[in-house]
Amino acid sequence: MIIVTGAAGFIGSCIVSRLNREGEKDIIAVDVLRANDKWKNLRHLDIDDYLDREQLFDYLEKTPDIKAIIHMGACSATTERDTNYLMENNYRYTLRLAEYSLARGIRFIYASSGATYGMGEQGYEDDESKISLLRPMNMYGFSKQLFDLKARREGWFDKIVGLKFFNVYGPNEYFKGDMASVVFKAFNQIKESGYVRLFKSHRPDFKDGEQLRDFIYVKDVLEVVMFFLNHPEKNGLFNVGTGKARTFLDLVNATFKAMGKKPEIKFFDMPESIRDRYQYFTEARVEKLRKAGYDKKFYSLEEGIGDYVQNYLMNDYAHY
Repeated sequence: MIIVTGAAGFIGSCIVSRLNREGEKDIIAVDVLRANDKWKNLRHLDIDDYLDREQLFDYLEKTPDIKAIIHMGACSATTERDTNYLMENNYRYTLRLAEYSLARGIRFIYASSGATYGMGEQGYEDDESKISLLRPMNMYGFSKQLFDLKARREGWFDKIVGLKFFNVYGPNEYFKGDMASVVFKAFNQIKESGYVRLFKSHRPDFKDGEQLRDFIYVKDVLEVVMFFLNHPEKNGLFNVGTGKARTFLDLVNATFKAMGKKPEIKFFDMPESIRDRYQYFTEARVEKLRKAGYDKKFYSLEEGIGDYVQNYLMNDYAHY
């Protein structure tokens, strides 16, 4: 049995679908659905059962035959201000799952975040010895960092895998609201108005639209997850990005091209409230991932957006 938490979410539902494509159907999907539409990400999946997050630990006590726990469940809203909620949901719940898995020799793969790097003052190297030097910019990032710190202190990175996702985009992100990728938002802006709005730059060393991010296609994320699932001898904390930063202009132009439309971009002032904490550059260091043996080529930004737009967004928001 494989347990996937956050299974109705963006990355979690794609992981379940990827497992199905490998013939794996003994899957327990865990999430918190409540009054939202992300349940639609589960409709096409082949799972053994669905559990609410609060039911999982009772289930675990009755089910000894568990191969792996892939823990993607968390509050991923970087704007969430409820500290107690984030600490319980992102830190404490992850801690309980890790302790359960370690005590029973169960494979444990969890989602950390590129948000732990904050403004990138210390760079973007996934060195476990440097976790305490990082300064996340928001409570979400700190809730992720706190578990990374605990895992390092306890010496768990010899036995578990943490994945620090950068800017992931792709199918099944349709219900993320404001947290959806820039690709998804750009596609819908083009459909509705014919143009895309981007922040102006408020730094002299960056032109408008040339702010940089490490954008990674979700299908690459899935391959990384499968690599660690199939190689239990490989453990540690790893960046999951392409290792190549690209501009927002690159992203938007690729979206227009995939839609067969001429680019039209309008720049507007960044709100003053976020100017002092806006990231102008992120780029994952992926040498550690490569050294661990992951050798697959990443989608280029143009390849990923082309596949996403033409095979999913323009195909009535098809699911992966």
